[in-house]
Amino acid sequence: MSQRIKTKVKKKRGFTYLWIFGLALLVFLLIYFEQTALLYIFSTLGVTVLLVIVAFADLGQSELASSEADQMQAVSSQKQKPAR
Repeated sequence: MSQRIKTKVKKKRGFTYLWIFGLALLVFLLIYFEQTALLYIFSTLGVTVLLVIVAFADLGQSELASSEADQMQAVSSQKQKPAR
């Protein structure tokens, strides 16, 4: 792996950890200051966004899924051939 790709991955990882820390701090503060109504709204919106992302994801057309489907078809066609 080239040095440029390693650096890019490390930057993304740091940004991800920053998001996790920030959201954990937000949840802690909302619980501490007894703002459960806001916590409920944010969690509902978060789950809704996650479900929308999954709904629009093209999971069936990924390269990995199509290669696995090809392998499954090959195995099933070999099983269906009558033994002579």
